[in-house]
Amino acid sequence: METEWLEFKVSHLDAQHLGEYLSALANSACVHGKPRGYLIFGFENKTREVVGTTFNPQQEKGKGNQDLMLWLSKGLQPNTGFECYEFETEERHVVLFEVIPALDRPVKFYDKAWIRIGSSKTLLANHSEKERIIWQRRVDWSGQICEKASPADLDIEAIQKARQEYKVKFPAKATEVDTWDDITFFNKIGIAIKESITNGTLLLLGKPESAALISPAVARITWVLKDEQNQEKDYEHFDPPFILNVDRVLARIRNLTIRQLPSGTLFPIEIRQYDSWVLREALHNCIAHQDYSLGGRINMVEMPDQLILTNVGSFLPGNVENVIKRDAPMEVYRNPSLSQAMVNLNMIDTQGGGIKRMFQTQMKRFFPLPDYNLSDPIRVVVTIRGTILNEQYTRMLMERTDLDLWAVILLDKIQKGIKIEHGEHARLKKLGLVEGRYPNLYISARVAAVTNQKARHIRQRGFDRQYYKDLIIELIRQHGPVSRKEIDALLIDKLPEALLPKQKDSMVHNLLMALRIEGIIRNAGTRQSPKWIIVK
Repeated sequence: METEWLEFKVSHLDAQHLGEYLSALANSACVHGKPRGYLIFGFENKTREVVGTTFNPQQEKGKGNQDLMLWLSKGLQPNTGFECYEFETEERHVVLFEVIPALDRPVKFYDKAWIRIGSSKTLLANHSEKERIIWQRRVDWSGQICEKASPADLDIEAIQKARQEYKVKFPAKATEVDTWDDITFFNKIGIAIKESITNGTLLLLGKPESAALISPAVARITWVLKDEQNQEKDYEHFDPPFILNVDRVLARIRNLTIRQLPSGTLFPIEIRQYDSWVLREALHNCIAHQDYSLGGRINMVEMPDQLILTNVGSFLPGNVENVIKRDAPMEVYRNPSLSQAMVNLNMIDTQGGGIKRMFQTQMKRFFPLPDYNLSDPIRVVVTIRGTILNEQYTRMLMERTDLDLWAVILLDKIQKGIKIEHGEHARLKKLGLVEGRYPNLYISARVAAVTNQKARHIRQRGFDRQYYKDLIIELIRQHGPVSRKEIDALLIDKLPEALLPKQKDSMVHNLLMALRIEGIIRNAGTRQSPKWIIVK
């Protein structure tokens, strides 16, 4: 009988489905606490009768004609390990795949995690309770004891700073804190286990040289300054103690003063490019949610008009919408001990409200909202912009009381030219806020009128097809025969701005084909080098 960690097949699977089954069995074996998951070819799945199989994994290929085993290994993320065995039983050929269970995170196959529910393979994302079990089986790296470390490896100034912040967070305990020795204090905030120092202790309070004690993990924040041409102009590395060095990283940011004209007044006000709380929260999140086992560093890249923060490790909530709409704390944290200590030291908000507050703070300042790029499954990239794209547009979004925060976030993406999902497009279209054919969207005429972007709306929308046809006909009538290059020179800058260059090229081609089919123009040149003339 099959189980959720054991699957029988008679015939072989194509390479993609085989990889998905390995992901599903690894995750299911983890959920059920089994030492291995199994996929067996050559057995009838109901009766367990040996029928044999023609599947030969050594001859099969993955996508791109790659060796099957290599392609499967590259696709499993993380690859906990699997073995393939071929043998004969009852004079019939049998193939067995044995996969090691997920260890501390779901096993994905080319960016998607799968699981077995009963006898069916399905996406793990549809079963949050199963995914939660897998994450809860993980080892908290930040809470592990660093055997090589001792209190002598900690920075005195950092310890004093930690005590001050703890008193701010828990003012009722201010007097009591002064009576605790250092080890007692470390245990109270959750970064020590009795007399032992943890990895999290070294990240927050360790001397710079203590970073070597947690190798191969990397404890480093790198600040890089780049110019308009993306050329590196300056950089600096910051090692522990992070409780002190976050301030030193932020001190390198050139947080310029810009002038803003509030609605209904002729008197401008001065405001900083970046809100200090937003920057601090973003950087603290990188520290708290970094996957230190991957050996990466935290990066902060400063451009003339934006900051880009990067940390390694998947975005555990799955997407930003989950965070914005969540009314309860997250169920799972990558570094529970470190996160709790940072809460106790007044560095982050464990209730999961920090990211939402970042969006709300940017809204109140009439600045673009943070951009979370989650396209890389093992990296989170956050961009904070330091310029106002269109103040009237932004102000309209903030003052629309019928729009919730997520609708504002989606319109903010449209303003920036960032692609949104199909369902998100449907929602904005229903509200009458966007036009265009997905994914080439632009603000609707109603929004353009309110925000004084009427000209931009027309440029993005373009004109009707007959307008472009008339231009082509007039060009050919006056100057024919004409080449495609000459037609492009006439039309390209008049086509909708929402279209990509490849889409504009396709639109011109379709216009020419339509005129040819209508019998208005014809090609007097060759297929490779057309010359268009008017049909007499």
